Amino acid sequence: MKGGGVGGGGGGGGKRRWKVLVIGVLVLVILSMLVPLAFLLGLHNSFHSPGIVTVQPSSPFERSRINATNHSQRDLSNRVDQVLQKINPVLPKKTDINAGSRDMNRTSISDSKNRGLPVSPAVVAQPSPANKTITEVSHKGGQGAMVNAVETQRTCQVEYGSYCLWREENKEPMKDAKVKHMKDLLFVARAYYPSIAKMPSQSKLTRDMKQNIQEFERILIVSSADADLPPQVDKNFEKMEAVISKAKSFPVDCNNVDKKLRQILDMTEDEASFHMKQSVFLYQLAVQTMPKSLHCLSMRLTVEYFKSAPVEIEDSEKFSDPSLLHFVIISDNILASSVVINSTALHARESKNFVFHVLTNEQNYFAMKQWFIRNPCKQAAIQVLNIEKLELDNSDVKLSLPAEFRVSFLSGDNLASQGKRTHYLSLFSQSHYLFPKIFHKLKKVVILDHDVVVQRDLSPLWELDMEGKVNGAVKECSVRLGQLKSLKGGSFDANACLWMSGLNVIDLARWRELGVSETYEKFYKQMSGGGESREAIALQASLLTFQDKVYALDDKWALSGLGYDYYINTQTIKNAATLHYNGNMKPWLELGIPQYKTYWRKHLNREDRFLSDCNVNP
Repeated sequence: MKGGGVGGGGGGGGKRRWKVLVIGVLVLVILSMLVPLAFLLGLHNSFHSPGIVTVQPSSPFERSRINATNHSQRDLSNRVDQVLQKINPVLPKKTDINAGSRDMNRTSISDSKNRGLPVSPAVVAQPSPANKTITEVSHKGGQGAMVNAVETQRTCQVEYGSYCLWREENKEPMKDAKVKHMKDLLFVARAYYPSIAKMPSQSKLTRDMKQNIQEFERILIVSSADADLPPQVDKNFEKMEAVISKAKSFPVDCNNVDKKLRQILDMTEDEASFHMKQSVFLYQLAVQTMPKSLHCLSMRLTVEYFKSAPVEIEDSEKFSDPSLLHFVIISDNILASSVVINSTALHARESKNFVFHVLTNEQNYFAMKQWFIRNPCKQAAIQVLNIEKLELDNSDVKLSLPAEFRVSFLSGDNLASQGKRTHYLSLFSQSHYLFPKIFHKLKKVVILDHDVVVQRDLSPLWELDMEGKVNGAVKECSVRLGQLKSLKGGSFDANACLWMSGLNVIDLARWRELGVSETYEKFYKQMSGGGESREAIALQASLLTFQDKVYALDDKWALSGLGYDYYINTQTIKNAATLHYNGNMKPWLELGIPQYKTYWRKHLNREDRFLSDCNVNP
């Protein structure tokens, strides 16, 4: 009995152990099936990681291979991103997306309020400072865009002077817009074609792309402008765009697309650089050369002078009378000097006391004389001098107009607010330092540049007490001596303001007493031989020569900048005694600033028949 009982108990225990083993095996089988399934479904991402595990390569060779692979992939992705950003700037910026999401949130909030539903605090996003700026600009609408355009124009003239502003004023509609669009589509099709051609299942798409590419190439060979395109070109556009759209739906070889897009980028940059350089060159050529119409006027007047009978000058005794008011103008431009004299005499209380001395070169001497014989200016006396025939110590004397220098420098205290400012400085040329010898009987003169228009009576300038100074000029304190990198030699005050030519009151007696011309020659010789241009040497010599010798005139006597600055206030122009068109955009040129030309044109005598004969229409 006992033995049977014990045996029966042992049999029951064996069965239980067998059942436990079976259950354990089943659990392990189930777990072995669930764990891979969990990883496949991505459920492990919700588990908390106990720490960061870094897998190191097992050998130096393996480590270098992995690094090289990662580096090449990263470089390739960076290159593709850069190219796409330059070529295809249609993707919104992150800040724009944030701004758009705020607008969507704002709309959803307002809708919720209208419906009477509670608003969740999580929906209301606080805008960052950058996004706040974008939102404010978008509220202002066109005004914000206008401000940005103005700032762009201000920085534009730094690199190319005032060329870019003139280009905006004279922009013409594109005559080859469709041709350029065809070229863009052709490049995109060529970029996708190699990848599509490798797909055996897309033989029809490959054939269609090839036909469209060949058709575009055939059209572009004979078409350089939109007018040359065939009438059915719109259908060609539709076919090419449809083929490209279909090709974009397939995976392509990124290396090939990157290569083609890089070709587009390089060609576009080269073409843009070429056209920009060509435009700037033509712009500078138009600035520095005399227009054909003015050259015609000079030649016609010269011929007329020798065909006409000689005219006796009645006011010759006035030319050396120190009791009269004498103005000196250096010019090789007939119209420019005529406008200066006409505007000055027009606003004079007594024009009979005004004497004008026009210094010109031999080429324009007879034309200048004939013009003022034909067009006298009220009761003022006008003397035309050929500087190349004057009896001076220096036998080789050439006419040199007032020198203009373009100065650009940073403005602003911190880097974030820094911008570039551009000024044109006009200073005396070497011809100015001959005045004490040319006008040896005179004690005081007023020098006017030929790009000046006078709006007030200038007689009070002879009543100024210049406190022993030589040169009375308006100072330009927005530019200081210390900001000029080219100013190297000599000792000077870095905080001193620069002075401008245009309107200058010269005490010739004090000039001779201080030996200003000799001082200039000494500085000029000391600075020569260093490889610098003559203009740069003359700039330094002039600034150092007149240091502590300039009497500051009131700012209302002269307003400069009408030859390059588009943003001068109209009331400021009306209050100025003289307007100085310093800069590249002279009023007698076609590229002059339109809103400032009217102040110059109204003093031009347009009734002279030679102006119509030579088609002079400034």
